[in-house]
This record gives sequence, structure tokens and C-alpha cells, in this order.
Amino acid sequence: MKIEKSCQMNGFDFPMTVTMIEGDWDVDTSLDQKVEDDQEDLAKVIIHNDDVTPMDFVVIILQRIFQLSPLEAEHVMITAHLSGVALVATLPLSEAKKRVGKAHFAAQLEGYPLMFTIELV
Repeated sequence: MKIEKSCQMNGFDFPMTVTMIEGDWDVDTSLDQKVEDDQEDLAKVIIHNDDVTPMDFVVIILQRIFQLSPLEAEHVMITAHLSGVALVATLPLSEAKKRVGKAHFAAQLEGYPLMFTIELV
């Protein structure tokens, strides 16, 4: 399809011909993905206390993997230590699974039995 127009610049008219090619368009679906993420089920990530994993290690995992501030990480760690469990974060289910997997992997590398579970909201 051809479209003929004129463009005015600095007081002069310049004729322009724009050719549009029909066919496949490269469509950006990132907005569609964002809508799907917004509709994804939310999940609570729960940390469970154990008597083996060092408290400092737990705080580091909470900061690096779950992106908690140092104060938030310490609060979650102490709550789990005193109560047996604590809420770490509420995330989309796929993100919760990814982060819990990373945390379990990091703990296993160090030989610690640190455990997180996921509960649907």
C-alpha cells in the first residue's frame, strides 16, 4: 500500500511517499505477558526453623534471594526461630517456586537443611 503525503519543514512542503508492506508483523507480547503475570496465582513463601542452619546464613539467603532488607531478613529469621515458621514473602507462584528452588540449592551446597514451603493464597 502506498500513501502519498506532504511534509512541511521550515516553511517548505516536501512530497513523501510511504510504502507499507502487508504481512507478518513483529508483535511485542511483553504487555500480554505482564497481564498474565498480574493474573497468576499468588503464593506465600514460608521459612521453617531448624537447629542446624546458621542464623547468619539464613539472613544472607533472605537478603540475596528474596531481596529483603537486612532488618526484614533478621526479623523473619528471628520469627522463624522463635515460632517455628515465618512468612518470607507473597509472590506470583512461578516467582515463588523459582526463588525457593534457588534457596534450597544454595542451602544444599553448604550442607544445611534450610527449608521453605509454598502455600497458595
